[in-house]
Amino acid sequence: MSLIDHSAWILVILFAAVGCGSESGQTVVFRDAQGRLLSPEDLQKATGPLRYEVYDSGPVSPAAKALHQQGRDAGARGNYEEALALFTRAASLAPRWPYPMYDRAYTHLLMKNFDAALVDYRRTADLAPRGFFTTLTAVDTLVREQKGEFPQGLYLAYMMLEPIQDAAEKRELLEQFVDKYPRFAPGWKQFANLAETGADRLKAIEKGLKADPDPETKGILLLNQALVLHSSGRYDPALLMLRELVADPSSTLGTVALAETMLKMIAAK
Repeated sequence: MSLIDHSAWILVILFAAVGCGSESGQTVVFRDAQGRLLSPEDLQKATGPLRYEVYDSGPVSPAAKALHQQGRDAGARGNYEEALALFTRAASLAPRWPYPMYDRAYTHLLMKNFDAALVDYRRTADLAPRGFFTTLTAVDTLVREQKGEFPQGLYLAYMMLEPIQDAAEKRELLEQFVDKYPRFAPGWKQFANLAETGADRLKAIEKGLKADPDPETKGILLLNQALVLHSSGRYDPALLMLRELVADPSSTLGTVALAETMLKMIAAK
């Protein structure tokens, strides 16, 4: 197992934007399944799940960035102890930057040090209380594992589904996942991405919304619900949902940035 990017996924049905600034002060970029940065022209043709990333513009020293990247490289080689040390050094140089702590948490997760992973995910959440990649999902799931609501290792098992590229294989595994853990909302979020029809997507999204989702998962479910509604011609409900997500103080900054991006793209059509 190696370190992977934890960028969230969203269905791009009709529209998207790349490199768009938002009122929340963040930048949204989109990539395909291979990690290729997509241009606005590419995105106009996109009809499936894409990976999005939301960036802050805060300054980080080159030394901290270099140590962080070295840590990711070490993790990709399976040198987890070295990765932990490098992430720790990067965090010491940039104590307000969530990324090194986030990747340190994930490294602990790969090593099945679940308590240590939760500690570092919570530290990441302290640095970015309105969301940083899948931090809030990780905290929510690991806490529920500790309480016995979910079996220990569920979040790790879920994360190991992320790199699977074959859509049919991934759909089958996710179907087994949601059948076994119907109260695990992130599973429904991913399952919705691979649904073959809009009706099936909506069913999966609705089941995820009923499963007490964490704020990050809830935001993506609602964004995708709005996109499916928009693609089926239900424009007013879709626009209302997006505006409510922007105005909701409980929305993650990533959700707000994406909703603002989508509203701008709709207005431009």
